[in-house]
Amino acid sequence: MTRNRLRLAIVGAGPAGIYAADILLKAERNFDVSIDLFDQLPAPYGLVRYGVAPDHPRIKGIITALREVLDRGDIRIFGNVRFGTDITLADLKKHYNAVIFATGAVRDASLNLPGVGLEGSYGAADFVSWYDGHPDYPRDWPLDAREVAVIGNGNVALDVSRMLAKHADDLLPTEIPQNVYDALEQSPVTDVHVFGRRGPTSVKFTPLELRELGELRDVDMILYDEDFDYDEAAKAAVSGNKQVFVIDKVLQQWRQRSVGEASRRLHLHFFAKPLEIVDDGHGHVGAIRWERTAPDGEGGVVGTGEIRELPAQAVYRAVGYFGSPLPGVPFDKEFGTIPNHEGQVLTRDKESGDARQMYGVYATGWIKRGPVGLIGHTKSDAMETIKHVINDLGNWWRPESPSEESVIEMLETRGIEWTDLDGWHRLDEHEQALGSAEGRKRIKVVPRDEMVTISRGEA
Repeated sequence: MTRNRLRLAIVGAGPAGIYAADILLKAERNFDVSIDLFDQLPAPYGLVRYGVAPDHPRIKGIITALREVLDRGDIRIFGNVRFGTDITLADLKKHYNAVIFATGAVRDASLNLPGVGLEGSYGAADFVSWYDGHPDYPRDWPLDAREVAVIGNGNVALDVSRMLAKHADDLLPTEIPQNVYDALEQSPVTDVHVFGRRGPTSVKFTPLELRELGELRDVDMILYDEDFDYDEAAKAAVSGNKQVFVIDKVLQQWRQRSVGEASRRLHLHFFAKPLEIVDDGHGHVGAIRWERTAPDGEGGVVGTGEIRELPAQAVYRAVGYFGSPLPGVPFDKEFGTIPNHEGQVLTRDKESGDARQMYGVYATGWIKRGPVGLIGHTKSDAMETIKHVINDLGNWWRPESPSEESVIEMLETRGIEWTDLDGWHRLDEHEQALGSAEGRKRIKVVPRDEMVTISRGEA
């Protein structure tokens, strides 16, 4: 009796996609599996490579675990292939039994704030992509502000603030691209102000991220006494939550530090609700205006009516990421996700409006649940999706050309310069060689065409 065989396509070669592939291959099942990973970038690892600050080697160490999965040789990878342009949902139905979308969330969430469109107002996601050497972003970034405002109290806000305040020479041991170092080295920044509308016990960043701020060389941490007059709800949060306790302890230690000697300052403003990015009169950011908030006694805040303003020549919005729609795939415009039930993609019946399963189509990671949770949460998320992939065997697609060779023939016929795992190894070795020549671990190659040429052995 011939065993069933699942030909599975996964769109997105970041942690979500790789975890899903690994979990399926290790799962108990009564069918064989053949998996192809597709990614629009020439290199794998998604946001671990292009969304984690270069001075976070601990988090980037996740790449080691992901690489071990790919290097087993039981997963094929096709890089530099864009879904919706190079391949479509119809193509996948022709060659596979099912597809999992693991495309993440890489855009900035919108912020409805007057002045948000001024010159000098930036999305944090764009800035992160620039300093991480994403090939689809401009290689230049305007770093001409002395005073910078960062809106947000999550880990991305801290990453952005740290990268802006940190001296460029202290980033040289990392894999920072040369163009990014050159720009940061010339930055005139003296003050970075971080704004959060709630108090210190309600922040969304993690203790580790916070501690890293306090380790910056020649940067004073500036806190304001008025933000630490805790109400009973805040006191309860400190005593009843270990993470809040640690965060409070770090902040209290900073309050005891002497300041005034450093050339740069990083200010943390709590109970500060941004109201407007103020025009300098020439269409550029000139200041940020905010309202002082106060605890409402239940863990939230209310406005006090006290309005303040601070000079700033640049504003970075770090209020979250947002998913992007995919051609032919349902999309929830409100939440920036693919509608789904535990990873099974849902579509709306045109006549009744009822939600029903879109057989053969699944989602995992941030495009499934929204941009919340750390990278580790992605693994349990993938397990839930894979459970349904296995159980839905009777509803898989029945492809007309399921052979592994037929996919390569399709890409070659279309003239797509795809990259594979051997290509990533070539690029990886090349980047490490560039770094070694400068006494560094790695220097990223940024231009897409150069990445592809090196990966395909055509350099």
